Amino acid sequence: MQTIVQISLDVTNIPEALETARMALRAGVDWLEAGTPLIIAEGMNGVRALRHEFPAVPIVADLKTMDGGWLEAQMMAQAGATHVVVMERAHEETIREVVRAGRDFGIGVMGDNLAAPDMVAAAKRLEDLSCGFVIHHIGYDERRGIAARGQQAPSPLDQLREVVQAVAVPVQAVGGLSIEQAMRSPEYGAPLVVLGAPLTIEADAFKAAGGDIEDKLRLICTQVHAYGNVGPQERNHV
Repeated sequence: MQTIVQISLDVTNIPEALETARMALRAGVDWLEAGTPLIIAEGMNGVRALRHEFPAVPIVADLKTMDGGWLEAQMMAQAGATHVVVMERAHEETIREVVRAGRDFGIGVMGDNLAAPDMVAAAKRLEDLSCGFVIHHIGYDERRGIAARGQQAPSPLDQLREVVQAVAVPVQAVGGLSIEQAMRSPEYGAPLVVLGAPLTIEADAFKAAGGDIEDKLRLICTQVHAYGNVGPQERNHV
């Protein structure tokens, strides 16, 4: 799969999401993510606004679905999302229902292994249940809580190579990565590079970061796209 740069719009209002998205697309970002804070704050209207403003751009709705899988996926598909996110910790039937909705509405399903006791096995389970993508994810609260107790917080990079080797679907790594680490995830065989905090988002406030970041984003996109195709065959050589 050709490397993709996705920006996570983890803001809490539509104007800020649109402003950040415009800047990101000018810089060369490929996919937009309606982040969980935006969906909580604005619901389907946030996705609708992104679709109206950017009719041809893939939009990931980070629902983190745990139940009501078909309905949630249907709602976001009708609002304009091209991809939805379901949690591996959900019941198997919920994951199956999201996948069914994906087929019904022609959208991609991304399975998230957040909080799984065995992250590699969870990734494989998501693939076995027909998710088209795996999100290898270390949670915000988990990282901060462990660090606050003076311990080394886990990183998605700790097991990223093992997750990639366990599945044939595209993988993205999410959770506490520096920009430099995120940019290097294709070297682990993960073609979907997600950018959010700290480059574009102030993590604690969930607001767009200040300063001129468009040039930085443009450079990042150029470097990530230069990896070319990354996937089951290519990952054996990186």
